[in-house]
Amino acid sequence: MMECLFCKIVAGEIPAARVYEDEHAIAFRDIDPKAPVHVLIIPRPHIASIADLPDSLAGPMLRAIQAVAVEAGVAESFRVVTNHGAEAGQSVFHLHFHLLGGRRMAWPPG
Repeated sequence: MMECLFCKIVAGEIPAARVYEDEHAIAFRDIDPKAPVHVLIIPRPHIASIADLPDSLAGPMLRAIQAVAVEAGVAESFRVVTNHGAEAGQSVFHLHFHLLGGRRMAWPPG
């Protein structure tokens, strides 16, 4: 899936402000942040959306989200969002979780 923007970030072809990486995931700052802390956490392999996430990666992705929250200093209070499909707002069809924190969040979100 080398036409995929996030696959190119994983491959190092496109620079990103990486804040975390392990064997399963990469996390980097969003280029259009919606909160003081806005980090995208993506799986290394191309997975189109959360509907396609295999069981074997579900736990590692959640642990990566936890690690990023701790590293970013927002472990006490943060929001995690992922979109599935264009109507839900997914614009890059490589699974990504938005970790948002550092301010009070409104509800409902959208």
